[in-house]
Amino acid sequence: MRAGSNLPAVGGYNQAVILDAVRRAPDGVSRVEVANSTGLSAQTVTNIVRRLIQEGLVVEAGTRGVGVGKPRTILRLDPMARLAVGIHLDPSVITIVLLDLAGSVVSHRRLRTTSTAKASRTITRIVRGVQSLLAEAGVDDSRVMGAGIAAPGPIDMVSGVVLNPPLLTGWHDVPVRDDLAQALGMPVILEKDVTAAAVAELWMDTAGERNDMVFFYCGTGIGLGMVSRGEVIRGFSSNAGDVGSVIVGGVPKTGHRRWRLGNSIMPRLLVGDAIDAGIIAGDADSMTTAEVGAAFSELAGMTDDPRAQRIVGAAVGDLAEGLLILANLLDMDRVVFGGPFFAPMRDAFLKRVPPLVMGSPSYTLPHPITFCESSIGEDVAAIGAACLVLDDRLSPRPQSFLISR
Repeated sequence: MRAGSNLPAVGGYNQAVILDAVRRAPDGVSRVEVANSTGLSAQTVTNIVRRLIQEGLVVEAGTRGVGVGKPRTILRLDPMARLAVGIHLDPSVITIVLLDLAGSVVSHRRLRTTSTAKASRTITRIVRGVQSLLAEAGVDDSRVMGAGIAAPGPIDMVSGVVLNPPLLTGWHDVPVRDDLAQALGMPVILEKDVTAAAVAELWMDTAGERNDMVFFYCGTGIGLGMVSRGEVIRGFSSNAGDVGSVIVGGVPKTGHRRWRLGNSIMPRLLVGDAIDAGIIAGDADSMTTAEVGAAFSELAGMTDDPRAQRIVGAAVGDLAEGLLILANLLDMDRVVFGGPFFAPMRDAFLKRVPPLVMGSPSYTLPHPITFCESSIGEDVAAIGAACLVLDDRLSPRPQSFLISR
């Protein structure tokens, strides 16, 4: 059965709508423009703006002439009025950021870790990292709305538990959300890392260009964050986006290729291929993540070595084949690449993948796809985790009208 409507929630929804309209106008916006863009009455806008000013979220920032008549007072967001903490739990590094309302990074730090580190010890390090980050930034706790943590899946969103991520061997049924909330003394939101990255892209997009997109995350592993009509797609259990098992390359043959998309473009395995080919020295299995990153960059930069180009070309071909399947399946408008291991493959992926996808006879979409790089940078998952808090507290949500049951 459908839930009933909760009309008293309209006021809170309208406030979120107006705050969102101000946030999406970095050069400022007048009350009249807010009323026109939201469809709300001038009186409603005036009353809500007054409340937002009293709460310190919005400030009046001068006037702007609009031809004949009285100049209009311009409203702007006060970015430092509220802040959010974002944490990305990666198998090799923990990234912590402090974000203001405009989505700008106020403070940032990274903590090296390993995939086998005990969960309890890692959580303790995260807590200490957050506390020292806030202390160094001189931020009053009352302005921090909460923390978001982006973790590899699978996760249980309802209970806030990291279940059994394949690349984090020390994490099994860890109640990370509640453990962090208790230790930090603030609300905590848990999200799958690739979904958090998609949230970041959506939150920072003031032009509406990313309303139908996939975010292809290139990290220690790969994953996909999805957005359709401006809404993030999480799936039934909030674990959508595991594309590593997509089969590419045709019929498997022993000693030929790896056949799973996640393996065919995994940095450590590509570095292993380069070592086997005699291009790079070392042992991929015993390399640290930093060493893998350096070797991966070296491999990608060997544009004049035919052996290196065969390895890179195979990865490009497999990625294009996987994205072709996803394009036909999801009908997206845009593919955004990002993550800590994307930069070395930037040119290869952005120049060579699009024509392979859209030039394929199997491409069925009646429109082209835009392929681009994230403008947020390699910390996109941590920034996305902080955006989860901003989005949860500040974004207008039609479902808030429904009565909880």
